Amino acid sequence: MKADASRSISQLCWSAADRQQPLAAGVFAHAREGIMITDAAHTIVAVNEAFTRITGYSREEVIGRQLLMLQSGRQPDCLSEMSQALVASGHWSGEVWKQRKNGEVYAEMLTVTTLRNADGTVRNHVALLIDITPMKVREQQLERAAYYDGLTSLPNRLLLADRLRQAMAQNQRRARSLAVAYIDLDGFKEVNDLHGHDVGDALLIAVAQRMKTALREGDTLARIGGDEFVALLVDLECPDDGEPVLERLLQAAAEPVTAEHQVVQVSSSIGVAIYPRDGTEVELLLRRADQAMYRAKQAGKNRCCLFEERQEAVVTTRRETRREKLEAVRLALDRREFVLYYQPKVNMKTGQVIGAEALIRWQNPARGLLPPAAFLPIIEDHSLSIELGEWVIDTALSQMAEWRSAGLSVPVSVNVGACQLQQDDFAQNLFALLAVHPDVDPCCLELEVPETITIGRLAHLSRVMHACRAMRVRWALDGFGSGFYSFTSLRGLPVDLLKLDQGLVRDILNDPDGVAIVEAGVRLARAFRRQVIAQGVETIAQGELLLRLGCELAQGYGIACPMPGAELPRWLGSWQPAAAWTARHERLPYHDSAVLTAAGHQHGAPAFETWRHSFACRGSGSPVMGGKISRP
Repeated sequence: MKADASRSISQLCWSAADRQQPLAAGVFAHAREGIMITDAAHTIVAVNEAFTRITGYSREEVIGRQLLMLQSGRQPDCLSEMSQALVASGHWSGEVWKQRKNGEVYAEMLTVTTLRNADGTVRNHVALLIDITPMKVREQQLERAAYYDGLTSLPNRLLLADRLRQAMAQNQRRARSLAVAYIDLDGFKEVNDLHGHDVGDALLIAVAQRMKTALREGDTLARIGGDEFVALLVDLECPDDGEPVLERLLQAAAEPVTAEHQVVQVSSSIGVAIYPRDGTEVELLLRRADQAMYRAKQAGKNRCCLFEERQEAVVTTRRETRREKLEAVRLALDRREFVLYYQPKVNMKTGQVIGAEALIRWQNPARGLLPPAAFLPIIEDHSLSIELGEWVIDTALSQMAEWRSAGLSVPVSVNVGACQLQQDDFAQNLFALLAVHPDVDPCCLELEVPETITIGRLAHLSRVMHACRAMRVRWALDGFGSGFYSFTSLRGLPVDLLKLDQGLVRDILNDPDGVAIVEAGVRLARAFRRQVIAQGVETIAQGELLLRLGCELAQGYGIACPMPGAELPRWLGSWQPAAAWTARHERLPYHDSAVLTAAGHQHGAPAFETWRHSFACRGSGSPVMGGKISRP
């Protein structure tokens, strides 16, 4: 019975083993991971289809070959380490770099297990391999993004700090100095605003490459943001040894650059801090080099200044002052101390009020009502300007809704700043603000953009403006005639209204060139089928001359001062245009103004003076009667 039972058990075991063989064969053939089996001498005896897909080698090409054929050469000691581990424990796992049949190097997660005979001798090695190249590439990309600038491929601030620490430790051992040179490009913002961000980026790349070439082997150039760079000059026997390199950096930054068919040029201001004389900590050296750079700016730019201890307190005070001012604006916004005043815009000829411009004021508890010039420059390039700009639009829409509920429909124009316009989500944010005020007709909202802003990112602005036009929001080009790019702006942007620069209007009675420019601007606006409005009208004489030149729309202190929204309905009830404006005006022929302009240049302006006097002496006293009005 025992013999029968033993035979039955043995038969059952063989039967189970027979059933496992097809299962193992199926796993081997269809596994997504590559499988490779070698003998004890690392000669390949079997591979599956996944192995062929990963390595590019067919079964026939590798059977009988040594494992060495797959090595990339990047890890020469890897096979030896793996063999030692297999002898010691029968198992090894790790990341290796292999080479495909086409020569491409790839990353592989490799796990190797030793199979032994009953007597303990090695029978085979089974390797499970997974292609992890995409993961390693992604790791490299993340590492590069963490330590390198995406535009110039230079080290960023994080990698700079690490290299600076290493350099300080090395220089300390060798009793050497090093220099930290903080570099800021002079005039870069103007290039960016004038020619656009594509040209600005090309300029940064070119200047970065030139400055990098100016350094010595072992030095580092990093971009730490915007147009700011830091050069690390190492292994200096004395601080003066860095002067030739600094001179080369100044020259490299000042060379002209051709980008997008434009020739542009900047210079650089460089501040230098010396280790260990000026500090032995990374942030301290960087801060002091930055302070020295500020001195170079103040001294006239395009130069290099060394850090001086006595200057630190002055620079620190200035920066703390700016931070305090920014914080004051932030608190004012949180405390709702900002208010909007509204200045009417009218048709001088018909007397019709065509809208009002929203103008921000700060009701400062200590200093009283402050004009925009007292606080807007502080936040011009700060993210706070975006938040304040959205508050202005939201508040203007609320006031329009309030007027509408009282039966008054007044279109309102709002000024939009550069930072706000450059936001990719500007149109979406505007849509959200309009949705909060469903009673306000979007076509009654007009956004004013300065002409100088339109030159920078014309393509981006065009997309933003068209997206807003799709919501029926209107656009105005402010400061028209103050720059040289009106044609570009008019052709590329969906602008409805052109606002003549108030500087032109202010001097129109005294400047023959101003008359010609204003008339040219009016004619240009008509040629492009745009409306035109004169801002800064202060006297009847100015308005009458503008009417003669073909400009009927106007705003200014000669019409009305900016006023709180609650006062506008009362002003509308009492507004009357000057009689001289509503009288019939004969348009001044173009050749007459040209003759007067020429006469003004050739004969001491007697003809122009006589012509001007005929307007200027027609009234005096109140704004409506022709005198100037004093601004509050």
